[in-house]
Amino acid sequence: MEKKVICTVCPLGCEMTVIGNGNQIESITGFTCKRGETFGRNEFVNPVRILTSSVKVNDGERPLVSVRSSKPVPLNKIFEIMEIVKGKSVEAPVKIHDVIISDILGLGIDIIASDGIDKK
Repeated sequence: MEKKVICTVCPLGCEMTVIGNGNQIESITGFTCKRGETFGRNEFVNPVRILTSSVKVNDGERPLVSVRSSKPVPLNKIFEIMEIVKGKSVEAPVKIHDVIISDILGLGIDIIASDGIDKK
């Protein structure tokens, strides 16, 4: 299997090609640094992303608070996590780094506030 990957480790955005089967990587080409090679390997075997979204705030000065995952989330779990996040609401006030959802899907990853919202 061949997978094209654009590295996001630094601003260069190296375009890599990773060839392999399952978790076995045969070759990686197109990277310019060791960090890029590691990124390409991880992206092929277990792609992850920091999830960002927003959650409804009751009685807040603003109706929504920005949230993000505390750690990268497996790409194949993002839609399942978003279903939970979109149904969540919190009471104001919300402080930055407040845990909005703890240990989502048992992954050891929290959904945390990335902004603060005062009460009305």
